Amino acid sequence: MITVTEATATAGALRRLADQGVSVWLDDLSRRRIESGNLAKLIRTKNVVGVTTNPSIFQAAIGSTASGSPRSSAAGSGGEYEEQLADLATRGVTADEAVRMMTTADVRAAADVLRGVYDATGGRDGRVSIEVDPRLAHDTRATVAEAKQLAWLVDRPNVMIKIPATKAGLPAITEVVGAGISVNVTLIFSLERYREVMDAYLAGLETARAAGIDLAGVHSVASFFVSRVDSEIDKRLTLLGTDEALGLRGKAALANARLAYEAYENVFAGDRFTALAGAGANPQRPLWASTGVKDPAFRDTLYVEELVAPGTVNTMPEATLDATADHGEVRGDTVTGGYAQARADLAAVERLGVSYDEVVEQLEREGVAKFEAAWDDLLAAVTKSLDSKGVDGE
Repeated sequence: MITVTEATATAGALRRLADQGVSVWLDDLSRRRIESGNLAKLIRTKNVVGVTTNPSIFQAAIGSTASGSPRSSAAGSGGEYEEQLADLATRGVTADEAVRMMTTADVRAAADVLRGVYDATGGRDGRVSIEVDPRLAHDTRATVAEAKQLAWLVDRPNVMIKIPATKAGLPAITEVVGAGISVNVTLIFSLERYREVMDAYLAGLETARAAGIDLAGVHSVASFFVSRVDSEIDKRLTLLGTDEALGLRGKAALANARLAYEAYENVFAGDRFTALAGAGANPQRPLWASTGVKDPAFRDTLYVEELVAPGTVNTMPEATLDATADHGEVRGDTVTGGYAQARADLAAVERLGVSYDEVVEQLEREGVAKFEAAWDDLLAAVTKSLDSKGVDGE
């Protein structure tokens, strides 16, 4: 088990992020990463204090093995799932059951690796997130049932259940938090939806308090997506092709995230949360997601260096984590002084005819669809593997 005090060889820029109040989480997980000791090493040497997963990550980790095409890397998969797949085939479980058995096993094991961090930070970090079935994104009742089942299956205090910030997801967030379960709200793209997410979290805390649940044990993060906003808006700006449009590329996502942080400051300094904090409640921290830079014209650490603010989480794919450790420049808070410029940048984009509302609505639809597609691919690969092993075992 790794403790925070063991992280003595931490890379400089990543350590400076922690000093600025930014928790570094890894946006990846696989059984190989756990069993090889790679995750424990990242905790010791790169200041990683949490892990996030999503359907695409599990499809990459498990799907290649299940389909017979293993990847070879610290993060990827080899034969780590073969024995479990064979056992599951012998038991005759469905692909859905098999996927949940494998993914919850990985999350449970990762939670055990991070338990020392969880204990040392009072539950603030040391977290591992697992997402509800993405096919349930528009079904409130099914999302709540799945969230409760996942919390039971993983059975670790440092698990966070990921719920998408769809309209149907909002009341699910309230109910799950109200049951005392820690939640990672994912797929947030718009400022309006982010405010609704914070409201849903506070409503959940109020429900939990009324039920006599200890609020100190309930934690939450709100995963605000970054790079996908630039990818879509910059594509539209490039099509316009004017000097003004081209000069705005790479600005919208940072502006959006900075204004989200302003909203966070306002909500969690307000009377409603203050009353809850008196009962032990924790603020719902903003988590910067999708922080891998997709445009090679930008610095590969852009969404780390430009989103430094106290009380935030930055979940990074390994390439971004490595880049930050290698040449990241952490120069203090790069968020709270930029609200006026952020509003000006988004207004300039709107004046050129690029609709913010249209973009964020499109990104939410696409985000849910991408996770559904990854989940379907994973189920198909696992189905094929179970069928073949069932035949072989007859």
